[in-house]
This record gives sequence, structure tokens and C-alpha cells, in this order.
Amino acid sequence: MVQLKQVSLRLKSIKNIQKITKTMKMFYESSQLVKGPVDQKEKEKQPDIVADKTEDIKDDKMTKRIYVAIGRIAPVFADASAMAAAIAESGYQYDVGEIFYNKYFTPVKYELTVIPFFNKYKIETAPNMNAFDDVDQDQLECYSEWTLAALLYYVLKEGAASEQSARMSAMDNATKNADEMIKKLTLLFNRTRQAVITRELIEIISGAAALE
Repeated sequence: MVQLKQVSLRLKSIKNIQKITKTMKMFYESSQLVKGPVDQKEKEKQPDIVADKTEDIKDDKMTKRIYVAIGRIAPVFADASAMAAAIAESGYQYDVGEIFYNKYFTPVKYELTVIPFFNKYKIETAPNMNAFDDVDQDQLECYSEWTLAALLYYVLKEGAASEQSARMSAMDNATKNADEMIKKLTLLFNRTRQAVITRELIEIISGAAALE
């Protein structure tokens, strides 16, 4: 027969785990990530540029690639600006680039999506640019850089939202699983306790009958 103490300890452990998963879900729901840009203040602080995994990628002898890793906090526009500046200062020539990112749809769904970005010449020769008068090269250069930074900021936010949503969903599922296990263990605990009580009563009655 299952020991009553073992069931009790297991039940207590699962309840503690459920408290942790509930707390983590609440944390991800109220995270700074889900707040709008108004809630964010620019800080004169450089982001964490290099992470451990990025160092491993750099050691892969892929010298023609540009690597900019973002820190583990919620992304801000300064992160996107740093990435856009790294691309601009690299001297790399391109016509059309592609950004791959996780697009957020629902708390349980996100998809790998591709969004293009263009160089200054492509923007200058775009059909809709005729709607603007007297756009000089400096303005075009500024527009090109800020467009890229805005796109990068958008995909960073989408990716971060997808990540936080996935974590929140995982904690929610873990909490539900813990709740189901708590119900099963509670039922087992009650049955085991009842069996112990019944056995003790039988022993008492048998002992009393033997004394008569």
C-alpha cells in the first residue's frame, strides 16, 4: 500500500510547483514587454551587445556576416538603431534584404515571417516617391536609415512578444497540469488515509475481541 507520508510529501511538492508556475505566468503577463512605447524611457546605457551563443557563431569563421546580439531585456529603439548603424557602417552593398522574425498572432500562435527592406537607390526609384517634392540625398539617406531602424524595432518587438507569449502559455499549461495532478494526489491521499483508519479500527476491534 502506498505510504500516506509519501503521498502527502508529493502533494505538497506539486502545490509548491503550481505556486511557482502561477507566479511566473503573472510575471510574463505584466512584463514590461507588453507595455507600449510610452512606458519606456531612454536610458543612457549601452545594450548588451554580445551573448554567449553569439560568440559561438562568431567563431564559425563566417567573416562576411554581421552579428549584433541584443540583451535579454525587452528591446528598445536603441537596440534597433544599433543594428541599423552596424549595417550602414559595414559598407555592405545590397539591393533588397530580408528580415526573418517570429510574427505574433495570438498567445498560442506565432509564425516565421519574412519582411523585406531596400537600399537607398531602390527607395529613390520607387513609384510612390514621386509624391514627394524636393527630396535631396541627405533626406533620402536619413529616411533609408530610419526606415531600417523602424523595421528592426518592429521585428524585435514582435519576436519578444512571441517569446514572452510562449513562456506565458507554457507556464499556464504547467499550472493546469499541476492542478490535475493535485486532484489525483488528493484523491489518493484521502483513499490512503481512509484505508489506514479502517485498518487501525479492524486491529482495535480484533484486539478487543481477543481479550474477551
